Amino acid sequence: MTLYQEYSVAAQTAFAGLDDAARQADLKRSVADLPGGFAKKVVSGRAYWYYQVKTPDGELRQSYVGPDDDATRALIQRHADPAAKLARQQLVRLGRAAVELGCADIPPKHARVIERLADAGLFSAGGILVGTHAFLAYQNILGVRWSAGAATLDLDFAHAGRNVSLALPENLKLDTRETIESLQMGFVPNQKRTSFKKTDEPDFDLDFLTSRGRGGDEPVTVPRLNLTMQPLRFMELSLQDPVRSTLLARSGPIVVNIPRPQRYALHKLLVYGERPQGQRTKARKDLAQAAALMDYLLLHDAIDIAQLWVDVNARGPGWRRRLGEGFEMMLTLYPDCDFKGRLDQALARVP
Repeated sequence: MTLYQEYSVAAQTAFAGLDDAARQADLKRSVADLPGGFAKKVVSGRAYWYYQVKTPDGELRQSYVGPDDDATRALIQRHADPAAKLARQQLVRLGRAAVELGCADIPPKHARVIERLADAGLFSAGGILVGTHAFLAYQNILGVRWSAGAATLDLDFAHAGRNVSLALPENLKLDTRETIESLQMGFVPNQKRTSFKKTDEPDFDLDFLTSRGRGGDEPVTVPRLNLTMQPLRFMELSLQDPVRSTLLARSGPIVVNIPRPQRYALHKLLVYGERPQGQRTKARKDLAQAAALMDYLLLHDAIDIAQLWVDVNARGPGWRRRLGEGFEMMLTLYPDCDFKGRLDQALARVP
């Protein structure tokens, strides 16, 4: 029994090429790559350039670009450069071709939210896409299609909540709440402002998460992101050492941060027992995703998953107990996968 099917060589090659091109473009990304236009203003006798975008509700929003000098004019020229526009169009075509060959894409309404947050700088400031959308992204990274656990309606984002200054210049702040409001999609914040719910789609939520610290379950606010996050136990495992990858959407590729797959898999085992009784369906999905990833990783990256297994067990009795509970239930649900035997073999090879 296997919980995934491998992509064709053509699909794997298509995604690899797109991912490289999208990430290279993202490294060079600036305000000139965003939809909108430039406007020059004269203030106290000096000329300055602003970048302006019209929101869906018709409001014109401007952000400062720089003085009217050579560097700013070069940025403006880049925005008007036909070659740059052709390069962006080529990325869209490459993404659609990869989807046609069998790679996984994300729903347009989800892509719209993720892309807007990416444009606002959430991922550049250390934000991480977690939850099922990360699980979907692993399909393209690993070149496989999961047989279960891929259905999703909500979007989960996480941030470590600390050291934001390492990612953001001192004079820059991100307004995550305003960015969500600018979508004009009907998202309403909950009382704690850690989640945004869509009134006409009760299952389409935007959840913002972080690791649990000394403050317990008290929401964590990061003023420089204008964001409040809900702490969760064991979340730090997914937040450590994330990777960059590309999501496929009809509107074009979106480069995001996601957890490393082995960390995601073991985190799902850990949180299985944390789900309340009313979330048994989500708990089963946690195990389905962990099982699919471990089925792949124990064949292709067995040492990495075994080393992380040792690390997690060394973090204390609470970690060991939860990991063991999730693993035992996974064995019960997927008896034909021989997870225990394969993991034991990998653990025996850990230095």
